Amino acid sequence: MNMNIPFSPPHIDDAIIAEVVAVLRSGWITTGPKTRQFEQMITDYVGIHDVVCVNSASAGLELALRWFGIGEGDEVIVPAYTYTATAEVVLHCGARPVLVDVNDDFLIDPEKVRKAITPRTKAILPVDIVGLPCDYKELFEIVNDTNIQKMFQPSNELQKSLGRILILADAAHSLGASYLGRKIGAWADITVFSFHAVKNLTTAEGGAICLHLPDSFYERQGTSSQDIKNELKVKSLHGQSKDAFAKTKAGGWRYDVVNAGYKCNMTDVAAAMGVVELARYDEMILPRRKQIFDAYNQAFANDKRFRVPTYENAEKTSSYHVYTLRINQISETDRDNIIQKLADQGIATNVHFIPLPMLTVYKSLNYKIEDYPNAYRQYACEISLPVYYDLTDEQVQTVIRAMKEAVSEIRPL
Repeated sequence: MNMNIPFSPPHIDDAIIAEVVAVLRSGWITTGPKTRQFEQMITDYVGIHDVVCVNSASAGLELALRWFGIGEGDEVIVPAYTYTATAEVVLHCGARPVLVDVNDDFLIDPEKVRKAITPRTKAILPVDIVGLPCDYKELFEIVNDTNIQKMFQPSNELQKSLGRILILADAAHSLGASYLGRKIGAWADITVFSFHAVKNLTTAEGGAICLHLPDSFYERQGTSSQDIKNELKVKSLHGQSKDAFAKTKAGGWRYDVVNAGYKCNMTDVAAAMGVVELARYDEMILPRRKQIFDAYNQAFANDKRFRVPTYENAEKTSSYHVYTLRINQISETDRDNIIQKLADQGIATNVHFIPLPMLTVYKSLNYKIEDYPNAYRQYACEISLPVYYDLTDEQVQTVIRAMKEAVSEIRPL
């Protein structure tokens, strides 16, 4: 009997609908008071000084790279195992993504990072794949290594003030995750979250830039985190010195355009969704997602045909974004057949992700998957299972049964 279990529908309930309707009726639907409220909520939640909300994580990553002055001739280290956005933003800036392989937990390999650093390296862009934090402590040990710092060649005053390679975290998946007791967003120099429709917390489309640069940077620059926030907000709105909300105040019509910026601000309609979800995120959303992860683990962990993901240990707690199940000793073709068998029963699964060197645009830039063997190994046998707040316990058990039956046809016990 066919059923309908989607992969990751957005969580939309009456509380979210009511908040969005209230914004629509307020007459203020673009960037305004609700966006500012959401920024402050993220700031308090993560435990940092300043946050800038934008219309996507991709826009946030590119704004951060451009703010730091990364451009032609520069290199940015990126894991080979990630979604294309991570490397695309580097290409948009005219810089070169330097791809490195990953460990068995899908995360960027710090030792491969160390070996990939050259005098052209301006930033490392680690990715918290499916919500599991990277090894930020090891990454900071690398960029703070005296020999690595001597290699660093700043090309502007910002880079000179930092005095080392920037760590810009692609935390699109990891809102609510923690590493060594501290929430993600308060580890990297700059962290960017995503609120895309399939994320744990959605604003339909959206992202947030979290600023956590060292105090020494601000002292050398003679600036503050608030100053950087203001600069990024200006860049997100055509370089205009006032946003629309500020311009509506009596006599506040006059503005200037101080640089050739971009158009990637968040709207209050989107922020309204985020305000509702973040207020109940730790008490409602994350616990339910963890329950689903635990149920999958209980079903698959002791079956030798499967390899379950790491989603919590002594150092890390995931955001429980995607459950990345791997099937041992199968080919990529077998994996695809299993996905089709589940689809034939109405169960949607996915793969996170196709490694970048396997995609046409990166092949055309001479990246070869053979140079990233572990990324391919993880990808070839990985199937992402449905995880979302409204997924019922009965549906979870249905997914488990269907997965085991499909695998049994290829890899019997």
